[in-house]
Amino acid sequence: VLYPQDFIYLTGLLIISALSLFLFTAVAGRLWCGFACPQTVYAEIFMWIEHKIEGDRSARLRLDGGAWTFEKIWKKSLKQFTWVVVSVWTGFTFVGYFVPIRELGAELLAMQGGWQIFWVLFYGFATYGNAGFLREQVCKYMCPYARFQSAMFDPDTLIVTYDVARGEPRGPRIKTVDHKAKGLGDCIDCTLCVQVCPTGIDIRDGLQYECIGCGLCVDACNTVMDKMHYPRGLIRFSTQNGVAKGWGKAEILRRVLRPRVLIYSAILVALCVGMLASLVVRTPLKVDVVRDRASLSRIVAGGKLENIYRLQIMNATEKPQHYRISAQGLTGLEVASEPEFEIDAAQSRWVVVRLQIPYGSAASGSHTVHFSIAAVDSGERVEEKAVFLVPR
Repeated sequence: VLYPQDFIYLTGLLIISALSLFLFTAVAGRLWCGFACPQTVYAEIFMWIEHKIEGDRSARLRLDGGAWTFEKIWKKSLKQFTWVVVSVWTGFTFVGYFVPIRELGAELLAMQGGWQIFWVLFYGFATYGNAGFLREQVCKYMCPYARFQSAMFDPDTLIVTYDVARGEPRGPRIKTVDHKAKGLGDCIDCTLCVQVCPTGIDIRDGLQYECIGCGLCVDACNTVMDKMHYPRGLIRFSTQNGVAKGWGKAEILRRVLRPRVLIYSAILVALCVGMLASLVVRTPLKVDVVRDRASLSRIVAGGKLENIYRLQIMNATEKPQHYRISAQGLTGLEVASEPEFEIDAAQSRWVVVRLQIPYGSAASGSHTVHFSIAAVDSGERVEEKAVFLVPR
């Protein structure tokens, strides 16, 4: 169980995630964007729903351009309703990572829990807008990753490439004509690669920051090459060096372990080992000591001098724990309050602790004392310093 005091672990996780993205980009370009990014995945889900309800692209264009018939109204309504259901379910499951999901469901049905409902609707609206309408515009204009990807690319990074030497000069032709005799390359200039591109770029113009590496242009071009009985791979996943030097897969793979990749990998492994070691030695018991400012020091019955403290004790294990408090640092120092108590699993508790010494046994001023909090069953122990005040 992690507490706000464990924020360092979240920081480490974010750094590891960033380095993992840098490493993945150096090796495989923007395959994350094209195949695994939630924006791309949800956009594909929404487009799949749109295709199932309204039909293919030509059918959707006819539907959009036609009059508002009953068919158009019910198809548009069903599509929007399905989008809303998927969006709200996404918001609900995401908030469920932070709030017990059974309680969240009950609160939503009863229309209680204002902030939980707000965040469910917020993330649902964000999903609906980004995946249903903005789609790849998020990748082009809002996502910062495209802007700094060039800093992580090198000539051996896997990208979507167009083989200029093979494809140019481009031009239309019929299948039975020997295009080599006419001085043409393999590209028939059908522009299918542009039509299927979600960001609307022409990959034949070279690598552009808008390219998300989805490979739709690769599939479209290979389909045309098959129909023309030309070799596949005019547009393909390769590297700049691979295309320029005519390398095969073996030569490209041999260039994976290059200095940039090795440096990223070494840093990433070091961070992962450090995080793992920190979690292994992490004490599942956390203690904060706060003086009771309402009563700094007082004389109580029996001729004792007493200081009062408030201890926040956090049980970061997954089962209830029995704890015992002791204190050292002054002659005759004793815990006058109940020294033993229990805390439920993954819970914290404020405990009032009274420390007493015989009056006159210590000189006036501030004295350092040490609290020792031990888990009776597991043997875990934490020590914290505090100040015991002796008045003049």
